[in-house]
Parts: sequence; C-alpha cells; structure tokens
Amino acid sequence: MTAASYLPKNRISKNGDTVTVHIPVVFRQRAGRKQIIGPPGSVPWSPAPRVDTSLLKAIVRAYRWRELLESGKYSCAADLAKAEKVNDSYLSRVLRLTLLSPEIVEAIVVGRQPSTLQVDDLLRLLPSLWRQQKSILGWQLPTSTR
Repeated sequence: MTAASYLPKNRISKNGDTVTVHIPVVFRQRAGRKQIIGPPGSVPWSPAPRVDTSLLKAIVRAYRWRELLESGKYSCAADLAKAEKVNDSYLSRVLRLTLLSPEIVEAIVVGRQPSTLQVDDLLRLLPSLWRQQKSILGWQLPTSTR
C-alpha cells in the first residue's frame, strides 16, 4: 500500500488554498513516552537516540548481580535473590542478559535500540548465538563473527 492510497479523493479545497492529507496512525504508550506508529510500509520516524532507562537498568542489574556471584559474596543465586528481595526466577532471567550480544548491549547503552524493544523481550529465553538474538529481536545491526 502506498502513501497515495491514504489520500482522500477531494484533497484540494475548491478555492485551492487547502490540501487535506489523511494518514492513519496509532498512538502507543511505551516506556513512559508516547510513540506514533505509522501505516504499514511507512518509514518509521524516530527522534534522536534516547536511552531507555528500564532496559539500561536491567542490563546494569544483570552485570552487577553476576559480579556479586562471581566474587563469592553470595554462594548461590537463591541467596542473592533473597538479599536483593526479588524472586529467584526473575533473578535468573535477568542474569541471562549478561549473555546478550555486545552489539545489543552497546545499542541499549547509547539509546539505539528499536523503539518497540521492552525488558520483557530481553527476559524471554534467547539463543546463545548473537546473530540469532538480533534476528529474534528484529534488530538490524552489523553481523559479528559469532
């Protein structure tokens, strides 16, 4: 479908002073901000890169928790979960974020992640191969060697 198919038949006023253009859009609330979704096939517009603090917080938590476990401060994930006052299952899912592709992590840190990416997308079980992670998450990043 082309942008022209969204134009009404009478798009120019009788006096020629006004042009009316109809573009169907959907408004969504994501990560505390409004997002405008254009019609299928349209080129998505995005403002300057914006760091999603909820994604960044999850990544930071994952690496911090991994460090606490690897340093021996906590003997197991259950002890760490109890100390952090979170569910064992949640802690385990967040810890998997340390296995994300470095390109994905970097993009999240600098705010270049897809605007539709949410923490829940990252917490689901993802493959260990970085190229497959990017594919599943709908990412268009340069391919890496792994």
